Amino acid sequence: MKSTNLIYQIEEASKVIGNTWPLYSFVTSNPLNDLQDLHFSEAVYKIKSLLDAKVYPSATMFRKAWDNGEIKKNELVPLLKEHGFNTTPAGCLEIMGCESILEIKNQNHQLDRIMVKWLSTFLDEGLAEWEMPGKDRGFYMAWRQLVPFDAESGKPSLSSIPSLSEQALSQLTEGCTDEEIQSIFTHHLAALPGWAGYIKHRNLQPHAWQDAFPIHLQDYLAVRLWTAKLLQVDILPKTTKDKDNSEVQQLKYIWLKAWEKSWQKRLMQKLEKASTWTAKEANRKSVPDAQFVFCIDTRSEMIRRHVESTGNYETFGYAGFFGIAMDYENPKDGRYHKSCPPILDSSYAVSESAQKNKNEQKRTLDLQIEKQRFWNYFLKRMKNMLPSSFGFVEGSGFFYGLQMFLKTMVPGAMYNMSKTNEASYESACEPHLENKGCNSSSELNISAEEKAMLVKSAFELMGWKQFAPLILFIGHGSHSANNPYGSSLDCGACAASPGRHNARLLAKLANEPEVRQILKDKFLIKIPERTYFVGGEHNTTTDQIVLFDSTIPNSHKQQISILRKDLRKIQETATQERLGINTGSIYRAQINASNWGETRPEWGLAKNASFIIAPRTTTQNLSLDGRSFLHSYDWKTDKDGKILETIMQGPMVVTQWINNHYYFSTVDNNTFGGGTKVTHNITGKFGVVQGNGGDLKIGLPWESLYTSKETPFHAPLRLSVVIQAPLDTVRAIINQNNNLKSLIDNEWIYIIVMDPLKNGAFYSYQKNLGWSSNSKKKVIPSKSKTKLGKNMPEKVLA
Repeated sequence: MKSTNLIYQIEEASKVIGNTWPLYSFVTSNPLNDLQDLHFSEAVYKIKSLLDAKVYPSATMFRKAWDNGEIKKNELVPLLKEHGFNTTPAGCLEIMGCESILEIKNQNHQLDRIMVKWLSTFLDEGLAEWEMPGKDRGFYMAWRQLVPFDAESGKPSLSSIPSLSEQALSQLTEGCTDEEIQSIFTHHLAALPGWAGYIKHRNLQPHAWQDAFPIHLQDYLAVRLWTAKLLQVDILPKTTKDKDNSEVQQLKYIWLKAWEKSWQKRLMQKLEKASTWTAKEANRKSVPDAQFVFCIDTRSEMIRRHVESTGNYETFGYAGFFGIAMDYENPKDGRYHKSCPPILDSSYAVSESAQKNKNEQKRTLDLQIEKQRFWNYFLKRMKNMLPSSFGFVEGSGFFYGLQMFLKTMVPGAMYNMSKTNEASYESACEPHLENKGCNSSSELNISAEEKAMLVKSAFELMGWKQFAPLILFIGHGSHSANNPYGSSLDCGACAASPGRHNARLLAKLANEPEVRQILKDKFLIKIPERTYFVGGEHNTTTDQIVLFDSTIPNSHKQQISILRKDLRKIQETATQERLGINTGSIYRAQINASNWGETRPEWGLAKNASFIIAPRTTTQNLSLDGRSFLHSYDWKTDKDGKILETIMQGPMVVTQWINNHYYFSTVDNNTFGGGTKVTHNITGKFGVVQGNGGDLKIGLPWESLYTSKETPFHAPLRLSVVIQAPLDTVRAIINQNNNLKSLIDNEWIYIIVMDPLKNGAFYSYQKNLGWSSNSKKKVIPSKSKTKLGKNMPEKVLA
């Protein structure tokens, strides 16, 4: 087998596995991302047969949605007829409910178990006290040296095993056709999609452990297939009769689409009722007291409503990395962590430097962190070293028991104590920006013009028009105790890191006099002298908004003092709405954040179903129930559609990843999700397994998605994107970007346009640039066309 052909076949086979992200950077992503060139229904059918997975909501979920009125009859019945079904809704539910779910015995259990043993040992990232010998030579070479001592594998002689993984695969597949080889590779990667997905992740993303101890899918396949040979297991999968009930799957697809269309109709009705957006814009107060920029995260939708109702405040939505593709050096562990969307390469490195006259405070903080690191290391060694482990456990049991008792009985007080004692670099430091991967000091430095471009891009993408005295960039992060999936609750746009560092950096750049002068002279963006920018963070578990205002001038301190009082009111009303209680809501939220036994500190992005790209006036005063991502955008400031194109190519794609991750984790939590937290065990510091072994879990835990058995809190619907912009502009963008057109044509997302040139009429994308009108409003033809769409033919389907 030629190496080029081998690489191609492995790449093709690996499309059936997703990208398994580690716990410390748990990015939500579409597990079927590499199959998006197929129609959604084709992709899920392929995965269903390979992984024996559920790919649509269960009949019970559909029945509950039908009974609750979430699926409308006038949406469902026409779809059934369109696809040739004359069955009544009740009959459909009965047919779907009769679907047989067969538990298939794993014929390769022994092979899988041995592979998990080798993988968990090799991939360990510091949890194990003793490392696997020879890891620096790579997975295949390390395995080859050790397997002669493995009784489970039959203790093969070293000379009988090929020296290279490529040679091993060539020997094992000798005499097989290309089609059979493809089938072999696909089958064996799909056998342990979690572990294989993590190998894939380590090869796709910058990874220090991968650099030191390399592992590739080619090595994994060589080890697995050679182990199968040693166990006398046939490596070619047997052709089995397709047990799939095509009628049930077609019905489920139709019911899913009816559910989505019903949701879209309700959303459009809400937006239509609130479409006095032109009047709202005209009646708005001239200048707000403060302007808040939140992440587009669905959890920001609620907090923005409470901010706006508390005072003369204006809010915006912007991707939570604030347009800065950076890696952040966390002073608590000394490592750089990605703090921008995974689809972007980091251009900058950011570290903490002392503020003016605060060098001594920074040294104190560094010493505090250094002591904490030492004690963490010391306690780990005492627990794990054989001579001290028994005595240490006996002697320290009382103190650990007392701590556990206090965390159980008074978790709120423990939370407040931990926050008080937490080392806060924001009080003495400011983020320092440098070019990434440069050696000389001249290359590391960032020009003032480049900094100005970062600030300019933020204002442009949001359609900014005026400047308040205070502008707050609010990132978001979560807080929870004893939670392996804690990073999944942080900012997805920051690669599952808190967004506070990006927010602080953008605020710092916007405050620099030289940057402001360039914005004024070169880009005609005049920031008033009275305007000051402050970074902050929204804690999504407690709804507290913290301001990092240690450098604020005296001229703004009184306003900050007033604002802090309002932020306390905002936290109270927001937690009351989110938790559904009228008294003690803040304390209850703090308990959720600090209770070590709490399996559901918050709901994260559960319930997400739509992404709205529009001015805030389009959604203001509407309660969208935390189901919508909100990105600020003003089509009037985007003459050529380039800003909208950037939003669709970036944030829209990322929200689709998030949406699909939640969808698949909900419809089959065992295959695509994380299982229950109750029986989780952390392996290698990077992942969890259910119980004492098995495949690495790839998705969200059950507790993040379900309220009870068969009752999901998250409704598994594909993402509906509503864009307020001229129809011609959106059509042209889709036509000029094949990746977007494929994503939309293949129904991974829906696109709905709210055309301001046609009195806010709604148009839904149909396929191949066709559009159908969804609005009862009289359509007012546009007299002019945007630059992007001027040559596009008018094609609106009745």
